[in-house]
Amino acid sequence: MRAVVLERLGGPDVLAVRELPDPVPGAGEELVRVRAVGVNFLELLVRRGDYPQPPELPWVPGLEVAGETEGGRRVLGLVRTTGGGYAEAVAVEAGWLFDLPADASFEDGAAFLMAFLTAWLPLTRQAPVRHGMRLLVTAAAGAVGSAAVQVGCALGAEVVAAVGSEEKRALPLSLGASAAVTYDDVEELGQVDVVLDPVGGPLLGRCLRLLRPLGAAVAIGYAGGPWEAVQPQLLVGRNIGLHGFYLGRLMQREPDLVRDATRDLLRLWGQGIVRPVVGATYPLDRAAEAHAFVEERSSTGKVVLVT
Repeated sequence: MRAVVLERLGGPDVLAVRELPDPVPGAGEELVRVRAVGVNFLELLVRRGDYPQPPELPWVPGLEVAGETEGGRRVLGLVRTTGGGYAEAVAVEAGWLFDLPADASFEDGAAFLMAFLTAWLPLTRQAPVRHGMRLLVTAAAGAVGSAAVQVGCALGAEVVAAVGSEEKRALPLSLGASAAVTYDDVEELGQVDVVLDPVGGPLLGRCLRLLRPLGAAVAIGYAGGPWEAVQPQLLVGRNIGLHGFYLGRLMQREPDLVRDATRDLLRLWGQGIVRPVVGATYPLDRAAEAHAFVEERSSTGKVVLVT
């Protein structure tokens, strides 16, 4: 089979297409013929050497796949911590395979799980959003952000959005956000009850200051640079909270909770309440171009590789 292999750290050009043997499923696993695989920012961090718990090299990236089992079942699934999805075939634990909706494409399937779980779980468990609340989503034109806008609207919140450029404002507005601004103007959005932030850097601190008393922010990523230190005095003085969310660790520690959330989200998708946003697709052998596209902050929605 063809697979994209990360053999050393560096820029997108270090991703190399290699011929590898088909994986042999272990106990409780199924072989999936991959038709599409999502490109996630953590894979870029691993490639650059910026991920805090990196896998050993050589490594085949790809944690989120859609394809067919040997029995012809159309599935989407998560490869949890091992990777292997940037390939024509991958072994996946049976408990992390789910039926792909009948009218969904494989590209849709590869764009769904990680983005929507990363939005749904914090907004229903850590900083629960309820009807009438005001939710600020940053990176709202990205994969997680576009999912969070839809989840917030489904939960009855007024969603406001912050994005990296004027051109990206249209996507969150089309998904139900009542307002969308660039990061330079985030203070213009006014006070909010909850913040979901994949950006990090100095933006998180600015968003914390927009929280109403008893509001909370959830930090889920640092695409905009390392988090700045947050002093307890800020949280105590403003009567606000700060949470962190890391899906990979939660899948290890609370797998049943994550699987239950996946079923909830698939029902919402089936009802047409939420939908994945595929921003761009690339052939598997152009994975380096896909990484560069994401790294340039040009992408919206989810970037997907197809075999």
